[in-house]
Amino acid sequence: MAAIKLVTEIPGPKSLALVARREAATGQGAAKLTQLAIARAHGAVVTDVDGNTLIDLAGGIGVLATGHTPDSVVTALKSQAEELVHMCAIVASYESYVAVAEKLNEIMPGDIPKKTVLMNTGAEAVETAVKVSRAHTGRQGVVVFDGAYHGRTNMTMAMTSKFNLFKHGFGPFSPEIYRFAFPNVYRRPDAMTEAEFVDWHIENLDHSFMAIVEPSHVACVVVEPVQGEGGFIPAPARWLQKLRSLCDEHGIVLIADEIQSGFGRTGKLFAIEHTGVVPDLVTTAKSLAA
Repeated sequence: MAAIKLVTEIPGPKSLALVARREAATGQGAAKLTQLAIARAHGAVVTDVDGNTLIDLAGGIGVLATGHTPDSVVTALKSQAEELVHMCAIVASYESYVAVAEKLNEIMPGDIPKKTVLMNTGAEAVETAVKVSRAHTGRQGVVVFDGAYHGRTNMTMAMTSKFNLFKHGFGPFSPEIYRFAFPNVYRRPDAMTEAEFVDWHIENLDHSFMAIVEPSHVACVVVEPVQGEGGFIPAPARWLQKLRSLCDEHGIVLIADEIQSGFGRTGKLFAIEHTGVVPDLVTTAKSLAA
């Protein structure tokens, strides 16, 4: 069984040398949390270029739900690469493109007809979901929530919270983004029970659809069933059920952003399945390919 094994100080000299080359060759805007340089990995264990073995608690930041280099994934990658590496789906169809769409349609929540569109990144998936919602409704408004993270393209930065961390110096951002309060039950007032706190936020949804934006102007509501960058905060089931009801009442598209919470990370395939709510659109990425 692989275990932690240290043969040099951390970081070792070869890691420091590779990191120095990285700093010389790449832009400073790319974050770098450690001075480690990794040579190979399997399961939850990584080996750095100095030969130290370490436990990886980052998991690719939500990407590696089944660990590094699982045999089934490696085998599938090799098999596909031997047959076809790339074919633009605009030009021609191919088996794996259709098969993955069929599988995603099969596993998505809800007993309703489904279709899949494949993009390149999570942020692109969110932007596409917004565009589909606007085209479908003929409206422009997009509702998001405090603490949300939806990406770092121009539109998704506008939808994302944490101004200083993600947005400072990059504006102006896309308009027609409206931010509502998110029910973080871990930060409720001491005098309120969790049920009372959720009740208040349920009532506040009605208020927000009057005071912040008219529902007749809203194309979609985009919500993380479990906020990721916001602190791993689950959205209360009753609150999500109220949100679903309001979207139904006003013809608003409900989008579940499952890019971080999806593919088994909460005990169900998708986090929103814990609530009984069926969204209109689901965005996935990260562990989709794990």
